[in-house]
Amino acid sequence: MIRTALRLMSFAALLLISAWQPAAAASFDCSKAEAADEKAICADHQLNDADVEMAVLYTQLKPLLGMGARGDMEDEQAAWLERRAACGADRACLGKVYQERVQQLRGGFDALAKRSPF
Repeated sequence: MIRTALRLMSFAALLLISAWQPAAAASFDCSKAEAADEKAICADHQLNDADVEMAVLYTQLKPLLGMGARGDMEDEQAAWLERRAACGADRACLGKVYQERVQQLRGGFDALAKRSPF
């Protein structure tokens, strides 16, 4: 009985400790977030999810492009990161820039599909 109670208390303590851990976003480590935009993304579940979606799309699309297009995509990502940073902690602004970037990346997949011989 005492062992069971101790195990339950240990389990509850682990749950509490894990709840205090920072959220993990796909494109950066939230435990190292210093900029206002990064902190806002880590603190907001929807923005974190948008970051995950954007990072996955970017990572999947990049190797499918030729070298010139890949370089353009990297330049677009750098410019987008500047726009994201300009939002600071404004969650509405961050949501909008993520929505735009996700649509842009999905458009890259659509363009590849249209050129595909299949």
